[in-house]
Amino acid sequence: MIQTASENPMRREDGMGGSIPVIPLPPGLSWSFVISPLGPVGLAATPRGVCRVELGAGPRWAREVFPGKPLSHVFPHAFPGGKLIVAWLNGAHADLSGVPLDIDGTPFQMAVWCAAAQIPRGQTRTYAQVAEAVGSPGAARAVGQALGANPVPLLVPCHRVVAAGGGLGGFTGGLDLKRRLLALEQSEAVQ
Repeated sequence: MIQTASENPMRREDGMGGSIPVIPLPPGLSWSFVISPLGPVGLAATPRGVCRVELGAGPRWAREVFPGKPLSHVFPHAFPGGKLIVAWLNGAHADLSGVPLDIDGTPFQMAVWCAAAQIPRGQTRTYAQVAEAVGSPGAARAVGQALGANPVPLLVPCHRVVAAGGGLGGFTGGLDLKRRLLALEQSEAVQ
């Protein structure tokens, strides 16, 4: 299930056995940029949660994605779940399922994103299986479109949804990154 803001916004579990104090983000949108082994990643959040993950982002990505909006640049660890996200991007075995999100979409998109968020690490589902899970059998193409609109790839793991017959389907970050993410998660599941 997609999580929203945590119960105690001043203290969050870091997912690695500890609790970390969190300085509240300024009102509005905050953003950051992380260089990781998976490539550059942009992060944006409101005080309620992460609202955007931009794969392959440039250093000024937020100005392009949120034109005309007031933005605050912050250190990535200031984000809700930021320490976990950065650790995961750098290869740590971190569970991102509890990172609070502040996302919105159509009811169908939200249902698809929730279904994708429930796919366990190291496993995949087909677009048709997700369509069935959200009560829309035969809507595999619409599932693909909803996943393509996912504002927080990696946190809502749309890379775990693949085409029938073993094909990868699509992915916002490109098929090479999708392959790498699936291989990484499947190797972690074996260990």
